[in-house]
Amino acid sequence: MLAFAAQRGIAPLGSVTLTPFQALQLAIDLAGGQSAMGRICKKAQPTVWKWLQTSKRLPPEHVLAVEADTGVSRHLLRPDIYPLSLPTEGIDPGEECGGIIPAQPAPVPCDRVVKLQRKDSN
Repeated sequence: MLAFAAQRGIAPLGSVTLTPFQALQLAIDLAGGQSAMGRICKKAQPTVWKWLQTSKRLPPEHVLAVEADTGVSRHLLRPDIYPLSLPTEGIDPGEECGGIIPAQPAPVPCDRVVKLQRKDSN
């Protein structure tokens, strides 16, 4: 992919990786242009042009669709959201969410039976 990017003039020859802007340019090129990228992201071509001119990054909500259609890795498109290596300390390999969801639910102070009181019954 880096060779293709270098061949298209997106990345310098011999570069090790692409910047997010270069990855976006490559994805647009692989998609077939800004209009084709707009169809992938369900946006108009001027929106894609604006990404290139102002933010220089692909919005996060479109990263997975662009990766699926162009083959440009999410790690290259948005390394701030999808880093190459995540900390694996304390993560169970069989659990996709890792340590986000605790194995044992913690007791909640409001877990008690509430006695309903009605004014009309004694």
